[in-house]
Amino acid sequence: MSDNSETLELETIKKSRKKKKPVVLYCVLILLVVLVGILGFTAYRFFDAQKAVQSEPETVSFTVESGTLPKTAIANLDKEGIIRDGQMAYYFARLNKLTDIKAGDYTLDKSWDLEKILTFLNDPKAANQETVNVTIIPGDWAKDAAKKISAATTVSYDDLINLWNNREWITSMMGQYPFLTEEMFKDGVRIYLEGYLAPDTYQFLKETTAEDVTKKLLDQSLAVYNQFAADMAASEYSIHQLYTLASIVQYEAGSNGADGTQQKVASVFYNRLKAGMMLQSSVTVCYAIDFDKETDNWMACEVNSNFESPYNTYKYGGFPPGAINNPSAEAINSTLHPEQTDYYYFMADVYGDGTVYFAKTLEEHNANVRKYLHQ
Repeated sequence: MSDNSETLELETIKKSRKKKKPVVLYCVLILLVVLVGILGFTAYRFFDAQKAVQSEPETVSFTVESGTLPKTAIANLDKEGIIRDGQMAYYFARLNKLTDIKAGDYTLDKSWDLEKILTFLNDPKAANQETVNVTIIPGDWAKDAAKKISAATTVSYDDLINLWNNREWITSMMGQYPFLTEEMFKDGVRIYLEGYLAPDTYQFLKETTAEDVTKKLLDQSLAVYNQFAADMAASEYSIHQLYTLASIVQYEAGSNGADGTQQKVASVFYNRLKAGMMLQSSVTVCYAIDFDKETDNWMACEVNSNFESPYNTYKYGGFPPGAINNPSAEAINSTLHPEQTDYYYFMADVYGDGTVYFAKTLEEHNANVRKYLHQ
């Protein structure tokens, strides 16, 4: 009996061990799957944390107080929405020896990736010194913008204008700014970047460079362009032609977009183009003769229709070689979405309240001129 009992006991132990093996293996497998999942998720978070929080440029101010620990500074970046993941960013900073974050006030950009932001904060020269605000208003010429910037910063007027006419440098920027095209280098263009310097209020370092200033201007131009990229692609006209026409609409109609004036002015020029007529815009003559908005009388643009210049749309058909000012987003939108009209003429009551009057025929237009310009 004892032999049989021992045999039965051994068999029971063997069966028990056989049952336990699959359970142990199953538990081990589950543990491995969980570990792989955790590692995979952690890796995803780590690499995702290195991406910029957005694709469009947006400058923001960020302050690192004296004595702030790197982990706290990075947590503040996360809290202010400048980076994606503060915890992973801190691990990244430690791995890449980017924890020597300096105290100071910084101007960061939400389109920068994590490495660029941390490298910037580790640079002892990156903290803002004195900053200045410069406002480029809709309709400002490139020379106006250059005067304002050079008056407020250490960058000279000539350095800005030279850079804005530097074909090689502008070409090197085309991959970053898709609204810059080869068409902007047409013969006769006065300033290549005319039309592409988005009106806005900018904050610049007082001590800066022409390149840094211009990139900030182009970053804002890119943000505006991205709003209308699809509409521009759908247009029968090129990007350069659309910016050029928007600048004419801006000059002719001013900032009257909300009341529909810009859209009506744009419709007049589209109607003329489709009819094979010349644009005959007096504001292109203003640009051609280098009109001084502050000192010259507006009649100077009206009496110089024979002035020799490729910008003179009384002498040359189609579009001028380039933009004649820097149009607002509103003017670009009005140019892309004109009102559908039968108007071919317009004039402004410059002696009155500035109202723009439109006409379908030359006879109607001449009547408006006699009535509102007191001729």
